[in-house]
Amino acid sequence: MTEPLFFAPIFKERIWGGKELEDKFAYKVPYDRTGECWAISAHLNGPSIVENGPFSGKTLNEVWRENPEVFDHYGGDTFPLLTKILDANQDLSVQVHPDNLYANLYENGELGKTECWYIIDCKEGAEMIYGHNAKTKEEFIRMIENGDWDKLLRRVKVKPGDFFYVPSGTIHALCEGTVVLETQQSSDTTYRVYDYERRDENGRKRELHLEKAIDVTTVPHIDVDNKFLISKYKDILITTFIENQFFSVHKWEIDGIASLTMDKPFMLCSVINGNGTLRSAEGDYSFNKGSHFILPAKTKNFEISGICELIVSHL
Repeated sequence: MTEPLFFAPIFKERIWGGKELEDKFAYKVPYDRTGECWAISAHLNGPSIVENGPFSGKTLNEVWRENPEVFDHYGGDTFPLLTKILDANQDLSVQVHPDNLYANLYENGELGKTECWYIIDCKEGAEMIYGHNAKTKEEFIRMIENGDWDKLLRRVKVKPGDFFYVPSGTIHALCEGTVVLETQQSSDTTYRVYDYERRDENGRKRELHLEKAIDVTTVPHIDVDNKFLISKYKDILITTFIENQFFSVHKWEIDGIASLTMDKPFMLCSVINGNGTLRSAEGDYSFNKGSHFILPAKTKNFEISGICELIVSHL
């Protein structure tokens, strides 16, 4: 099979969400506080449903289990990646994620959560929390207990087009006025460290997970030096943001017709700007801003025509 798999977005209500996903991507969001679009997911908390072709109506989980040839028999019980778009209408909680070993031990076999963010859009002067200033675990605990958040947390400015790698163990939070595309391991495990004393619609503070957060946080914080590789191939500009054991993430900027070769078990593609047509051996497939699809292993040679930008990830 060479036909791409297109998916319907799954929306999640979040206390910090808004309606930017509707405004920017013309999605019909179901909530006034829609915080997340799970775009390509096989996680049990939000499995994507195929919209086209012979697998129409099946979940990505089902295709992964029942038709391994689609993914070049990559193997494993769990589809490894998850793509989201997040609308931070308000500040997210300050949080941290476990690695594979800790999550497997304490979260019923869940994967760890290493992730990365591409900033699609943000308000002028927007920030994010990325890392902390504690030198030792004892200092980290003391600053949390004393509520010294301004001293503990590192803030960095963000702008559209920025990319941030967030390894497991990294203290982080998106802040108000930011829309990002997130590529991550297929996990839904988050340990909240601080939530600004917010209360939900029932007047309750959301649960914190301080013991586990202290366990998994990397101390001292380790900065990641992201050095992007930019290359031009015919009518496509390719920016490689990261390549490691968890995922590789690229941006494709196309203006014209790009002839490409598929040499991975599968690729996850999210259209963040423009529109176009994907042509494979089985036909032509139109897409627009907000479309999400997987290119299966047997796609091999294909073309993308149009003026568009895609975030592409693979193993």
